[in-house]
Amino acid sequence: MKLRMLAAAAILSLSFAGVAQADVKAVATATLKAPVAAKTKIVVAGAVYNCEGTTCISLAAPARAVTVAGCKALVKKVGELTAFSNAMRAIEGEELATCNAAAS
Repeated sequence: MKLRMLAAAAILSLSFAGVAQADVKAVATATLKAPVAAKTKIVVAGAVYNCEGTTCISLAAPARAVTVAGCKALVKKVGELTAFSNAMRAIEGEELATCNAAAS
């Protein structure tokens, strides 16, 4: 009986761990092809980016921010990117090209 309760508790805690992981926020960094004219703050895809020169940084970006959709939303505000990533994902190659197409 105790073993069953322990197993049930373990399964339940693992299911909640997945939910908590989905809400984790991380630093997201975008490198711009051309610098912004002035230091600015931009909010897109649930992330607040502080942009200066050719760099935009969000200190607490949700996972959905570093996606092609999040990238497209950002390039509509700041222009084309040469890099876009967080600790879990990088938008590169074809995805970055698709993203940058939204800038024009």
